[in-house]
Amino acid sequence: MIQNLSSIFQSKPILLELLCILVFGSIIFVWGVRYSNIKDEFKHFNLPKWLRDLVGIFKFAFAIMLLNENLQIVLFGAIGIAVLMIAALLTHLRLKSPFPRILPSFSLLCACLIISYLCSGLISATV
Repeated sequence: MIQNLSSIFQSKPILLELLCILVFGSIIFVWGVRYSNIKDEFKHFNLPKWLRDLVGIFKFAFAIMLLNENLQIVLFGAIGIAVLMIAALLTHLRLKSPFPRILPSFSLLCACLIISYLCSGLISATV
C-alpha cells in the first residue's frame, strides 16, 4: 500500500504531495467519519438533502482526483474543491456564521489554491 502511494506521487514535489493528502484526508474525514455533522449543518442552513448529496459526490470525486499522477487531473480536482469552498464560504457569510465555523472552508480553499498554483507551475514547466 505505501509503495503504491509513493509511486503515485513520484513526479510531484513534497509540498504538493502533502497538501493533496491533507485535503483528501480532510474531505474523507468530514464527509465520511463525521457525516452526521454535515447533515446537521445542511439542516441548520435549510439547504435541501439533494444539494448535500450532490456536494458530497463532487467533493469525493474531486478529492480522489488529487491522488492522481496526472497533474492536469490534480489541478481539475483542486479547482473543483476550491469552487465548492467558495460556495461554502459565501453560505457561511450570508448566514453570518461565527469565524470558527468558517475556518475549515477557508483553510481548504487556501490549500486548494496553493495546489492549483503548484500544479499550474509544474504543468507549464513541462510544456
